[in-house]
Parts: sequence; structure tokens; C-alpha cells
Amino acid sequence: MAGYRKLGRTSSQRKALIRGQVTSLLNNGKIVTTEARAKEVSKVAEGLIALAVKEKDNFDEVEVTAKVARKDKDGKRVKEVKDGKKVAVFDEVKKTIKKDQPSRLHARRQMNKVLYSVTANATGKKKDAKKVDLANKLFDEIAPKYADRKGGYTRIVKIGQRKGDAAMEVLLELV
Repeated sequence: MAGYRKLGRTSSQRKALIRGQVTSLLNNGKIVTTEARAKEVSKVAEGLIALAVKEKDNFDEVEVTAKVARKDKDGKRVKEVKDGKKVAVFDEVKKTIKKDQPSRLHARRQMNKVLYSVTANATGKKKDAKKVDLANKLFDEIAPKYADRKGGYTRIVKIGQRKGDAAMEVLLELV
């Protein structure tokens, strides 16, 4: 017996399907899908969450100085003339950033192998879209929620049969 469900697809299609559904689950918190797909997606999602829980506090806070362009009230860069050319004005700013330990960096790369990149736009326009870093979301939002839990991060709730092909539909959600 195989260790996974084939879902009636080739390996590349199956991988893409599972990656897409895991990405949607972690981004939105719940998805509606068939029972067989939900069981496969749940395996992958629980592995990623377990990895995030294990590595959630494994970073150093480092203070760095960065050059940031000065902006006016409209959000445009302030420019001044130097040697006959317009040059942007930069200010030095001190920031504290999180620097991953090697094991957390490896975990982040393992997550990014599975997860697709997600863009979230509030207005519905392409130019306003912002990239959502799901690995950061896993470490910062999802992992602290499940820190004291030993597993079982997802729940499958049966909805009923789908009208077209009578496949059992379920709601897969984060607990």
C-alpha cells in the first residue's frame, strides 16, 4: 500500500495541487475541499506548523543602521542639487532586525519549498498588491498559537456530498 493518495493525478499535478491548498489553508485559515485531498493537505500543513513551532524562538535580535530615502508629505523622495545633478537625500536609521539561527533558516527554506508566494491587495489593483511572507506568518502568528500543543493543528469537518459528482466535501481548518 502506498504511503500517500494519488488523487487521480500525475506526480507534478499532485504536488502543485497540494502546495496550492496548503498555501491557501495557511493564508486564510480554512479551505473547502474533498475528503481525500484534505487528508493529504493536512499531513503537509501539520508538518510545516510543527517545524515552525520547533524553531519559533530560534533567532537573534541585531541592531543595524540602514540608509533610508527621505520622503516628503506625498511620499515622494526628497532631492537636492549636488554638482548640477539632482540626488536623493538619505538618512541613517537604526533598526533592530531578527537574524535567523542556522536551523531556523533551514526551516524557513524548507517551508518556502512547499509554499507558493501570496500577494494580498486591499483595493483590488495590481500595483497596490503586497507580498505576504507565509514563512514569517508561520513563525510569528501561527506557531505561538500552537506552542503548547503536541500536534493536531488541523481539523476536518464533513460538510456533505458535492452536487456534481457526490464526492464528500469537507472543511479543513486550523484549530
